[in-house]
Amino acid sequence: MIQLHHISYSYRSNADPAVRDVSFSIPDGASLALLGPNGAGKTTLLDIILGWRTPDDGSVRVNRIRPDRISRKEAGRIMSLSAQSEHISFSFSVLDYVLFGRAPHLSRLSAPETRDFEIARGALADAGIAHLEQRSVTDLSGGETQLVKIARSLAQQTAVLLMDEPTSDLDPGNTARVLDIMKQSHAAGRTLIFTTHDPMLASEAATHAALIKAGSLIFFGKISDALQEAYLSSLYETVMHVVMLQGRRIVFRSESQVYKNST
Repeated sequence: MIQLHHISYSYRSNADPAVRDVSFSIPDGASLALLGPNGAGKTTLLDIILGWRTPDDGSVRVNRIRPDRISRKEAGRIMSLSAQSEHISFSFSVLDYVLFGRAPHLSRLSAPETRDFEIARGALADAGIAHLEQRSVTDLSGGETQLVKIARSLAQQTAVLLMDEPTSDLDPGNTARVLDIMKQSHAAGRTLIFTTHDPMLASEAATHAALIKAGSLIFFGKISDALQEAYLSSLYETVMHVVMLQGRRIVFRSESQVYKNST
């Protein structure tokens, strides 16, 4: 279980908090959407869960341990991240780049073995990009790069998979592929935590949602309870509608209507 207890964080000492007094617990095997508008603090929360940022107040526990008390290698065996943006300076092949996901499982200075190559190639196949194995990562489109980052996270074989805006650069076909990967990872027992500003992605991929606005948590709970018109309209400050169509929850906004919170 991952627990956040009264987390607050500011990027500068005199700045407004990017995260304000956020508390929730993520059960093992859940699929959690950190859902909210751009700049809400969702990526900052991912960084705090990973132990990359230390909160100004509050605490985080991953299996009852603070992430900043775990070595990078051990943390890499527990949690993996598919980042939204990542600068790649060197012209690695796609296969070599995905093999970096095996690093936490290798002893110091050892090279990947046959099993590691098999896992990396399996991750490429799962992401639908096995044909890109020998391409240079610097020659890929934005969508292809996104899929390669996801494949590297899959190759890491962690119990917790974190994804920052996993479908942000993808066309509808590749979005469907990533959604399938997310569902399969959850079905395999992984805990999935992903950020998104898209309620439809949250509806299709999440079991739970944390609604984040201006760094504050406005709701945490099951996805069916989170995706209510009142919550979403307040979250995005525009009138949102939710309807059921052929067993799917469809979320859309009203045209040219600004939501006015009565509270």
